Amino acid sequence: MRRTTTVPPVGRSDGAGERGPALSRGLNMRHIQFIALGSAIGTGLFYGSATAIQKAGPAVILAYLLAGAAVYMVMRALGEMAVRHPVPGSFGQYAARYLGPFAGFVTGWTFVFEMIVVAIVDVTAFGVYMGFWFPDTPRWIWVTAVILFIAAINTRNVKIFGELEFWLTIVKVGAILAMIAGGIVLMVIGVSFAPGESAGVANLVTHGGFMPTGVAGLLAALAVVVFAFGGIETIGITAGEAGDPKRSIPRAVNAVPARILLFYVGTMVVIMSLVPWTQITGEASPFVQIFSALGIPAAPTILNIVVIVAAISAINADTFGAGRMLFGLAEQGQAPRAFMKVSRNGVPWLTVVVMAIALAIGAVLNAVIPEDVFLIIASIATFATVFVWLMILLSHIAMRREIKRKNRPESEFRVPLWPVASWAATGMLIAVTVLLAWFPDTRVAFVVGAVWLVLLAVGYALFVKGHGRRRPELDDHTALIELPRQ
Repeated sequence: MRRTTTVPPVGRSDGAGERGPALSRGLNMRHIQFIALGSAIGTGLFYGSATAIQKAGPAVILAYLLAGAAVYMVMRALGEMAVRHPVPGSFGQYAARYLGPFAGFVTGWTFVFEMIVVAIVDVTAFGVYMGFWFPDTPRWIWVTAVILFIAAINTRNVKIFGELEFWLTIVKVGAILAMIAGGIVLMVIGVSFAPGESAGVANLVTHGGFMPTGVAGLLAALAVVVFAFGGIETIGITAGEAGDPKRSIPRAVNAVPARILLFYVGTMVVIMSLVPWTQITGEASPFVQIFSALGIPAAPTILNIVVIVAAISAINADTFGAGRMLFGLAEQGQAPRAFMKVSRNGVPWLTVVVMAIALAIGAVLNAVIPEDVFLIIASIATFATVFVWLMILLSHIAMRREIKRKNRPESEFRVPLWPVASWAATGMLIAVTVLLAWFPDTRVAFVVGAVWLVLLAVGYALFVKGHGRRRPELDDHTALIELPRQ
């Protein structure tokens, strides 16, 4: 068997050999792996984990494991498609190819919406975090500064984006590893955060049991936990600009289980072993408590630096992901063709400009609307996340069926336990969607999400014409393998 090693340019193939503007393949193995590593670590872990703990108690560990298993299957499905079709529009184009043009349109624009909402949250958070050191400086100055910085990074060569994510991720990972190691030290020497309480893993079961709020609490936490993993699907988008996607994507995806176990499950075990879950109120980050107990006087300052890094990393990745998705939608004729304009560095610069404007408008809106209203908007991003993941799984299932039906070459990076695990993950994500509609505090997200899908259907009917209503022809890199003759 002989393999073709040449990686063709990244651009649209119209079936006649003609290609659109090409993106630069400037992301190497190190970039892809650290983008994958950093995409699962955000401010939600450093601050938002307290909300999930309050809902489920120690059972939040189980919630992270369940959500993590589903996320892994989503990423394996996306990885198989990304290795087979390394295109910039990623799962938006996969949905259009295997589920139909309308499915691709809805998936792509919902992902862009998700990235904008999440990035707005982090842009606003950045302004708040900077206020820790500069309380008298207007927040809009910091918001403007970070938007301009991210726009500048994302209009340069994609390798610069990869380098920035690499170093930002090192800071985030270092903070988590330091917290876990420090927490273990505190448990060994017997430091307690609550009067009359001793530190140790016994705290996971001695305050109402492992599942103190019952199954209902576990299910409520599950919706919160899923949001924490949102954005990890950006790994698939990097395939369009990876120098060697057949090696880098599988390695990045296969590291997902270890990341989940270490950074989420490990962190939760240490935190709730040191602090009884009933004492975690969310008024202060558990990370600050642990660093302070270690005798580090600058614990709040250290954590502020870490969450600022996490926010910049998230905004950077969200801008990259949304921009490349808009590029892919434009290739399909499902977004303005202007989004296909590429700079001499091989970057779709207009998509970055649009994202910067969207972030600026969103930050202004966030400053004038009540906090509870913005929390509702953030919960809507959870609906978008789950919907995109569902479409990835369904696209992959359709692809696997087509491979079998048309007797096409087998994929080089197949999902494990096919088809049972894929359908199990699909069922779980459908259940999470039902949970969003079931619980009163997230029901509005389900309603608004449904309205969003209706608006997309109207937009598709009114504005998408011509080749935007045809299934895209994607280069099949697996088909480049010459099978031995029988």
